[in-house]
Amino acid sequence: MKKFLSLLFFVLAFNLFAQNYKTHRVEKGETIESIAKQYLVTPFDIYALNPDIKGRLKPNTVLIIPNSKVKNQPQEEETSELIGYKSHKVKRKETLFNISKKYSVSIEDIKKANRFLYSENLKKGVKLRIPKYKTVIYKKSYNNTIKKYTVLPKEGKWRVAYKFGITVDELEDLNPNMKEVLQPGDELNVPNIADNEEKAIEESYNYYEVLPQEGFYRLKIKTGLTQEELEELNPELKETGLKVGMVLKLPEKFDAEGELGSAETTALHSKLSNFETKKIALMLPYRLNKVDVDSVAETKDMIKNSRLMSVVLDFHAGVLMALDSAKQLGISTDLKVLDTQYQISKTREILEDNDFSDYDAVIGPMKAQCFDRVATTLRRDGVPVIAALNKPNEVYSNVFQTIPQDKLLRKTMIDFIKADSLKRQVVVISDQANRPRAEMLKNEFPEAKLIFSRNDIKTDKDGYYIIPEDLESIFPTDVEEIKPIGRCIVFLETTNNNFASNVISMLNSLQRSYKEIILVTLNKNNAFEGKNIDNVHLSNLKFHYPSVNKNFEEQHNSSFVKAYKSTYGVSPSKYASRGFDLILDILLRLATEKDLYEASSQNIETEYIENKFRYNKAMFGGYINEALYIVKYDDLRIVRAK
Repeated sequence: MKKFLSLLFFVLAFNLFAQNYKTHRVEKGETIESIAKQYLVTPFDIYALNPDIKGRLKPNTVLIIPNSKVKNQPQEEETSELIGYKSHKVKRKETLFNISKKYSVSIEDIKKANRFLYSENLKKGVKLRIPKYKTVIYKKSYNNTIKKYTVLPKEGKWRVAYKFGITVDELEDLNPNMKEVLQPGDELNVPNIADNEEKAIEESYNYYEVLPQEGFYRLKIKTGLTQEELEELNPELKETGLKVGMVLKLPEKFDAEGELGSAETTALHSKLSNFETKKIALMLPYRLNKVDVDSVAETKDMIKNSRLMSVVLDFHAGVLMALDSAKQLGISTDLKVLDTQYQISKTREILEDNDFSDYDAVIGPMKAQCFDRVATTLRRDGVPVIAALNKPNEVYSNVFQTIPQDKLLRKTMIDFIKADSLKRQVVVISDQANRPRAEMLKNEFPEAKLIFSRNDIKTDKDGYYIIPEDLESIFPTDVEEIKPIGRCIVFLETTNNNFASNVISMLNSLQRSYKEIILVTLNKNNAFEGKNIDNVHLSNLKFHYPSVNKNFEEQHNSSFVKAYKSTYGVSPSKYASRGFDLILDILLRLATEKDLYEASSQNIETEYIENKFRYNKAMFGGYINEALYIVKYDDLRIVRAK
């Protein structure tokens, strides 16, 4: 009888589980955030059912996923309701972090109840009001907000986004695995609006995606249309106003390749108001545990031969100079330097031994696993964690990713080429591995001609070369056949150094005074560097590419560059400049608002020696820098093109 009851209980429990949960096998590249979006649940729902998840997800891990609450029937929700306050007398060496843990309330809730804490430090003997809450359960109705949509012929991201009244970024958030180039028959998640609410795509009109920092004034310069004319074509503008990424309907005669607007730089030093000492922690892999203090020669060799240590020390030198510059503006800093040793165990030890709850920002660590551990640990206290020299695995709500996303680099380069008002021809040359990117460019530039690398005759694998005959239809060798067409834009998409050298040499030999060839790429990588690549050829071809940073101009030396040369006897590396730019930007932002979150709205763009910063709050996560450059080779120098 006991066995029967146990079996019956197991079957009932299994059926109940099957009704409310499903499983998901993790694929390469997936994150908790992307999986949560896919099943329309929150990351916290997944963590609750899978408490053993730590660090980066491994492929083939099986997760338990709850059924989405996106349903029509009412669902139970919990909320906290303030029911009163309790008094607490501060003891010696007690911190807000300790008190918040003791009473299970957040530091922010304590500060809201004791507003003097926003401007004063915690002192022994002070009596605090500690808020008390009770949990209230109520019923809330959800609407089925998502439905499936099958892509039609000739439909790209812009047209689908326009049809359903969302931005391209929002469409990408709903479909984390969406292809760069949509194909007829692809199935997408879209807002569940009525069929008669979908906007019709009219072939007699053009469609344009609103860029960052574009208002009605900039659009009028670019399109020639007033705000009233734009609102007449797009009635929803009267209710929502302009939003970055939204798709507008424009007259057919409009050329969406007009001049790109540039964001205006914000002078933060003229808006300083918060002069409290800023608490900053610098977590970097100095790896001092490997330094032999008794051997100066060995230490010098280690610094010279270790790229990681060289990067860290250069960055640190820039940080120190930024602190000095901020001090001259009246901003004092309490800097705590911590050596993570590039180890997760040491990072864990640092978090256990230190209280960062009242820090204004934590910089680093560099190792992805270490960074994730710091970000998730400090998230509960709302401490900003800055990814200074790397891209994090996940951009949590308290994370500031300072290196722009690759897709933004690609989009900016494409928009830059589209903004060229001169008559031009577009050619895309690609190896086989980058064929999807080449096809995406063909979709962006329908008139473009595609050329792919040839296969090796013996192995039938990519041989990473083209021959002169491949270029004859575009660049005829007979002078009489050549017709001046303005400039020819050649995209070269490869990660192979030999292929890049092969193509660049051939293009350089075809460069003529009456036919300008400009070389560009969406991905500037090591293939475009090294002894096989002639920088003279790159300069002749005016090589353009998107970049996170620009080179500082020697002829316009700033006080930082001069001070760095005076101190170290050499010009600052890009890592030293980044250390200076990033830390000075953080300190100036903190000196203009009460915290880094309020000082990082999208309308604030700053620029320093080699880097600029404009943060955008992600729909599902933290803040991502969207400011970057287009640079080019010009007379053997790399200079800013945009």
